[in-house]
Amino acid sequence: RRSDDFTVAMETVTAWAWGPLSFLTFLAFLRQHPARYVLQLLVSLGQLYGDVLYFATEARAGWSHSDPRPFYFWGYFVGLNGLWVLVPGLLLADACWNLARAQRALDRPPHKAR
Repeated sequence: RRSDDFTVAMETVTAWAWGPLSFLTFLAFLRQHPARYVLQLLVSLGQLYGDVLYFATEARAGWSHSDPRPFYFWGYFVGLNGLWVLVPGLLLADACWNLARAQRALDRPPHKAR
């Protein structure tokens, strides 16, 4: 049996990049490191990109690797895999909001003492 090249490539990136970066992000949040939201943004964007590619390639294949029964398709395939789109999407929005807030604070003119 031949393995799917796309799946092998994506799982390799997940194992060697997103896994260690996720752990590094966790440590950065524990230590309140200044790069924590940049790391959150990178990991979330990478995960979201992989999810979009996963769903897009499956759609292009006509959902041929998915069980066609409605409960399985909508409950398991869409519902559970959809969590891997929802969570990184929310974390991506959170990182952008916090980075924009930090930039606004830096862009604010310094307060003049009277």
